[in-house]
Amino acid sequence: MEETLIISDEKKLYDAATEGNASLFQKLLQKNPFLLNKIAFSCTHKSPLHIATHQRNLNIVQQILDKNPELAEELDSQKSSPLHIAAAKGYVEIASILLSEAPKMCWSRDCRSMNPIHVAAMNGRVDVLEKLVEEDGFAAMERLDRGETVLHLCVKHRQLGALKVLVDKLGEFVCEEDDAGDTVLHLAVRFRQVEVIQYLVECNKIDKKSKNSKGQTPLKILKQSISKSGSDKTTQKIKEILKLRSTNNQSSTPQVEWLTKKRDSIMVVAILKRDSWI
Repeated sequence: MEETLIISDEKKLYDAATEGNASLFQKLLQKNPFLLNKIAFSCTHKSPLHIATHQRNLNIVQQILDKNPELAEELDSQKSSPLHIAAAKGYVEIASILLSEAPKMCWSRDCRSMNPIHVAAMNGRVDVLEKLVEEDGFAAMERLDRGETVLHLCVKHRQLGALKVLVDKLGEFVCEEDDAGDTVLHLAVRFRQVEVIQYLVECNKIDKKSKNSKGQTPLKILKQSISKSGSDKTTQKIKEILKLRSTNNQSSTPQVEWLTKKRDSIMVVAILKRDSWI
């Protein structure tokens, strides 16, 4: 009989979280303060905190964390934490609360190998992205499959706003290449993203003559595209942008050498910090 009541209360708790019924949720926890500790969410694949976060119910999120803050570290069937969900949805207030309880979840990777910073960037959730990077900028330097950076991810998903935030916060990290030797400028040219190319060239951080593993510069990628598909207004505009400025010689100044060394040291610290969470 007692087991039946507990199961019934579990269902009521899930229903209250799904429906955003904060008063019922509170009553259920008052009736059984240990209900959250006893819940097994193998059937729904999500904890009440995942559900409340998805529903953007700040009241219920806070109730859950007050009773059981460890749920901030729980993963669903897609290996997503509640912070992943808040990042994907752009829920800054909830992300802030979750970070206060479990800041290390900035490093947690879902089934696509993405941490919450990657998720916020690819979805263009600029406000949440700023909050996450402010909390832990090292997590923003975590690589994806094929060595892609979060900046490559921004270009692939056409998120110029997120790209600008990250370039501002991470600086010379914008120069990083993926496993194929492509910088974000190579990628932007390949995807014919005029505004992104314009922005990257104006930043004057990436060497426009840098070659990927195939020996291609961004301009060569453009020329190969023209030879296959012909020229149009977009390709002409990109060509003009790429030829607009002289290339930034990254090895010519002591300042750039210092920045490069600083970036490398940050990467080492990031790896050590990540490993400490494992």
